[in-house]
Amino acid sequence: MHEDLLNLLRCPFCGTRFTLEQNSALTRTRTHIDTGVIGCECCTFPIVAGIPVLLADETTRHAMHSLEAGRHEAALIALLGLDDTRGAEFECLLKTGDAFTYRNAIELLSSDAEGAYFVYRFSDPTFVMADALVHAIGQEPAAGGRALDICGGAGHLARTLMGPGPSREAVVTDVHFWKLWLASTFTAPDSVPVCCDVNQPLPFEAGSFPMVVLSDAFSYVWHKRLLAGEMLRVAGPDGVIVMPHLHSALGENFSAGMTLTPTSYRNLFVELEPRLFSDEALLTQAIDRAGLDLSDDVSPADLGHEPSLTLVASRHERLFRHHEPRDVLAVAGVVIVNPLYRIERRGRVTELTLTFPTPEYEEEFGACRRYLPANVRIDVDPSKPITAATVGPRYAELLRRKVLIDTPVRYC
Repeated sequence: MHEDLLNLLRCPFCGTRFTLEQNSALTRTRTHIDTGVIGCECCTFPIVAGIPVLLADETTRHAMHSLEAGRHEAALIALLGLDDTRGAEFECLLKTGDAFTYRNAIELLSSDAEGAYFVYRFSDPTFVMADALVHAIGQEPAAGGRALDICGGAGHLARTLMGPGPSREAVVTDVHFWKLWLASTFTAPDSVPVCCDVNQPLPFEAGSFPMVVLSDAFSYVWHKRLLAGEMLRVAGPDGVIVMPHLHSALGENFSAGMTLTPTSYRNLFVELEPRLFSDEALLTQAIDRAGLDLSDDVSPADLGHEPSLTLVASRHERLFRHHEPRDVLAVAGVVIVNPLYRIERRGRVTELTLTFPTPEYEEEFGACRRYLPANVRIDVDPSKPITAATVGPRYAELLRRKVLIDTPVRYC
């Protein structure tokens, strides 16, 4: 955590500023704080692995006391939710350095269906659409500067917010510390993680974020009215709010959450002139590389029984136009074969077979077949660096269809 973040943070309970405690919990390198304790006028919170944890629960209190006792590793392991056995395994993996991958971490930190979701996130249909939308809007001057990714999980969209493109600070929040640790360690290491609960006021100064993003999570939030008001507050009257993949109460969703109707979603953000879009239409445009037509917003009646929709709220008319598709060759990390493919080497040829991790994953994200072919043959050795030079003329097409994906270093 950079010390400047203290200028942005506000206590979610009393609203006052934080100060950094000068005690035995503090470890820092110049302006970067790795561990420490921050206090406001009502309480104190720990910083662990550079992540401020603004939660008032027993686990957080235990981690803070561990820090103050000099047991920094114990604080980290507690917040990651690891028992003694997995904690020891985690410490061993940390010692392997660059051999420790995002996928190793997922297997240790989340062995359920959510872990599989995070491994394959870069090519699932909801991300493909949200990624294209966030990238397009993020290029606009009105959305420039600092961005806030609420309920950002392991940082996949935060990575999109930071580039390639205009330099931007991306703050990513989540209530689950382990997800933010993944984001700051692997997926979006230059992002600014803040652990907080969106069922409470957001811990930020008003008007701090020209762009506020919340993708595929609002339906699971109980205090929607509070969160909507907080998003409007931190975005300010000139801000942009982007909410891809809102589950509709009028359609059927695999994991619906606590849904509202399209009209009710729109009414929550009415003061920032929200517009609604069909997720199906946006996904089709993203897949077809037609760009995104944000001049083509729809009414709640037009959405009918579609399972999900997207909301974009802003007074900046320029946003609501046709946006050209992004350059698929603008790679931010390393290119790998999509982990949804089973890889078989046959001489100089590699055969790829689309293979879903579970029947449930296939049921929820099976629409990826619209761009992921069932079988592919490529003249590339996936164990070696994959580049335009090694793949040849098909490189751009394979990236466009997500057979090859742009990932952070040490992803798989």
